[in-house]
Amino acid sequence: MIALAIEPTVLQTLWFILIAVLWIGYLVLEGFDYGVAMLIPFLGRNDKEKRVIVNTIGPVWDGNQVWLLTAGGATFAAFPGWYATLFSGLYLPLFLVLVGLIIRGIAFEYRSKHPEAKWRNSFDWMASIGSFIVALVFGVGFANFIIGLPVAPDTTSSFLYVVTPSPYFWQLFSWFGLLGGVTLVALFLFHGSLYLALKTKGEVHDRARAFAEKAGFVAIGLGAVFLLAQQFVHPTDVLGWGLLVLSAAGLLAAWWFNKQDRNGLAFISTAVTILFVAIGIFLTMWPGLGFKDAAGAVDSPLNVVTAASTEGTLTVMTVAAVIFVPIVLAYTSWTYWVFRRRLGVENMPDEVVAAA
Repeated sequence: MIALAIEPTVLQTLWFILIAVLWIGYLVLEGFDYGVAMLIPFLGRNDKEKRVIVNTIGPVWDGNQVWLLTAGGATFAAFPGWYATLFSGLYLPLFLVLVGLIIRGIAFEYRSKHPEAKWRNSFDWMASIGSFIVALVFGVGFANFIIGLPVAPDTTSSFLYVVTPSPYFWQLFSWFGLLGGVTLVALFLFHGSLYLALKTKGEVHDRARAFAEKAGFVAIGLGAVFLLAQQFVHPTDVLGWGLLVLSAAGLLAAWWFNKQDRNGLAFISTAVTILFVAIGIFLTMWPGLGFKDAAGAVDSPLNVVTAASTEGTLTVMTVAAVIFVPIVLAYTSWTYWVFRRRLGVENMPDEVVAAA
């Protein structure tokens, strides 16, 4: 824990928590979205089954991405120093994320524009590859936030900070960074296959359950290794250990509920796991925002105090959040309620598939 010369204000603390909540919402909701998209070419054996898989996330995938956009916008407005340092120092990995998001967005939007199976299969692979890229890079990124990205004051400005050395790209892919990336991919595959089992029926449902059982073993194994490795690179306190135990319990519960064909409880369990893991990561990022001093000093020069906007800006943002956040939550809940029913190949008439 960094000892700050000036303690964070209430609004600075509040907005750090709100940004963490936005990221948690993104990881939970878009996490199953990525997992399902990665599985399209593997669990769909024909056009109808692939269309069923796509339709399970079709009404919600773009809404799920709003959480990421909102988290980025909130970071820009509440902590401009944090935003500027990330986007300047981590330009290449963030560019990879953007490429992945573009690829999967194009895949979903253009898949139905031509009736040929080869056309649709190509876009299914694009959705799978794009989702894999984003999940991997985010996993690598969050693992590096646990370690701490080295920053130093920018010599050209008294306000900005830079990640050093620049460009900071290959340094991200340490053994711990790669372990974080692979672990997040495995967790999203497990999370996504459970969502697919929850939202489908028939052979697609059975295939998703069978895959979830295998993916669960991998996620539990990699998760255990990652959570234990975290104690070597960033030892945690009692609260951190409690979150680790709860995360492990969530994965085990998800695997067991899936074996019992309790799809809803299994999906909730992986969602809870992602929740606890994300809380643990953001606790390690407080108050240094996932940075450390490049010169080896105890305190990071970039933290919630030095990176924050003025109190006036944070006040205006708080008023806007109080008004609009409930609206966003309401229409998101409504969307999931409307599209709550399971799908099967019998819901995909031949003429619809031919035109899709």
